[in-house]
Amino acid sequence: MQGRARGSAVHAGLSIAAIAVATLAGTAGAQEPPAHGDARHGKAISYTCLGCHGIDGYKNAYPMYSVPKLERQNPDYLAAALQGYRDGDRAHVTMHSQAATLSDQDIADIAAYFAGKPLVASGKAPGRVPQAVALCVSCHGQDGVAIAPMYPSLAGQHQDYLVRSLDEYRKGGRKNPVMKGFTATLKDEDIAVIAQYFSALTPSLSTESRPYTWLTAK
Repeated sequence: MQGRARGSAVHAGLSIAAIAVATLAGTAGAQEPPAHGDARHGKAISYTCLGCHGIDGYKNAYPMYSVPKLERQNPDYLAAALQGYRDGDRAHVTMHSQAATLSDQDIADIAAYFAGKPLVASGKAPGRVPQAVALCVSCHGQDGVAIAPMYPSLAGQHQDYLVRSLDEYRKGGRKNPVMKGFTATLKDEDIAVIAQYFSALTPSLSTESRPYTWLTAK
């Protein structure tokens, strides 16, 4: 009976994932294409961002958790996240104040700078995928590299940041109906397993703490 119930939950979750992908694809088709990011300009205007995101191991205070690694992340996702902080869909006072005056083009430029050269998917899991992670990999990849640019890659992301993010989706601090649905039934132990799995994956996201050589590459 337990196995049948778990199988039904997985099937329902995959159905939600399919609906989410279709909805996002339809929405993208109805809107203007995202602004093309200028990484050079993004570097010039992101000096305040580096005060947290350019320091390896830097932590947010009250509550205490690691600020996310941004280098090699999908720029489309970084832009969407910044827009969420700017527009109030994500609750974080400092990030809101940082993003409040940014235009869509500024955001695209900053996202392009921090992303650098995004991770490339291998399509392979490093080993057994835990049951709690089974739904996550449908969007975020078995190797932690997102299957589409609008999703975040999670490989090597700080474990405590992943725990915090999932808890915010679960409690409404981040207003995303798809993630709200996924996290609604998660227990704390499920979140711990998910965060541990993705944080251990390599190749991984990293912290941008040096000038990008690719900006001047031919």
